[in-house]
Amino acid sequence: MAHKAGLFDLRLVIAMLFAIYGAVVLVVGLGFTDESDLAKADGLNINLWSGVGMLALSAAFAAWAFLRPVVVPDEEPAGEGQRRG
Repeated sequence: MAHKAGLFDLRLVIAMLFAIYGAVVLVVGLGFTDESDLAKADGLNINLWSGVGMLALSAAFAAWAFLRPVVVPDEEPAGEGQRRG
């Protein structure tokens, strides 16, 4: 019988990394951006919007992993899957 990849699914690892980085960048954008940073970016709070984008991408990867899980087939014992002939 086959089983799901679970935490070994690479999409969940990518989702967690984007969530961590996105949360850090979002906090920097919300609390540590001053007027000189905004002036460099033509008035756009790049850290804030990058953090929001990373969190949205993280949610998309996590939803993809949960809605379409990878099914891993069980290993067959040695010699069972071979045909003789």
